[in-house]
Amino acid sequence: MYSKKLMDHFTNPRNVGEIPDADGVGMEGNPTCGDAMKLFIKIEDERIVDAKFQTFGCGAAIAVSSMITEMAKGKTLTEALAITKESVADALDGLPPQKMHCSNLGADALRKAIEDYRSKLTQAGTT
Repeated sequence: MYSKKLMDHFTNPRNVGEIPDADGVGMEGNPTCGDAMKLFIKIEDERIVDAKFQTFGCGAAIAVSSMITEMAKGKTLTEALAITKESVADALDGLPPQKMHCSNLGADALRKAIEDYRSKLTQAGTT
């Protein structure tokens, strides 16, 4: 059974799309169920000012993608890295046990997008 909040994020997902000049991009997938997520972030002064996603997957994966972008926006990179699969599931008022793996997609894709941003800074020698 899905919560009303999860159903709202599935039927009215926020932040769908891509950021062409994204500062960081994270991709995560689950080969078992076939869900795949690509997360784009825009950073200003070490704070996430925009986040968008493209997800191929079930309703729970889409809702998680929508929620993770909402949770990340406005956060510092340190704050965003503290977002866990449990906090995403809690923000959606829970996920069925068989769908908890979807919350991993969001948290892991966000972490990878931040890592991508930081690796670009290192390569540019601006850290």
